[in-house]
Amino acid sequence: MGKLQIDILGASFAVQAREDDAYLQRLLSYYRDITDTIRNAGNLKDPVQVSILAGITLVDELYKEKAKNVSYSKALNSGTDEEAERLTMDMIEKLDQVLD
Repeated sequence: MGKLQIDILGASFAVQAREDDAYLQRLLSYYRDITDTIRNAGNLKDPVQVSILAGITLVDELYKEKAKNVSYSKALNSGTDEEAERLTMDMIEKLDQVLD
């Protein structure tokens, strides 16, 4: 059970979750990066607006990843070796980018 102290956008509170502390800290750091980017790019001061845009940004990322997963599943179930190879190469390339 992990604990996380959140101090962001003028709000401060603690949460507990099933994930470990390090994972929760990475999530908060990622969210903080997104809110900082939005605040700086849009020159926004209102924390509610920043948090809403950050939420929409995260939902957009999630939606696109889910769509990719559906595409991968369909391609793998269709039985075409070329498509499976292309998807495998795409995944290897993404892993290489993350690991670099």
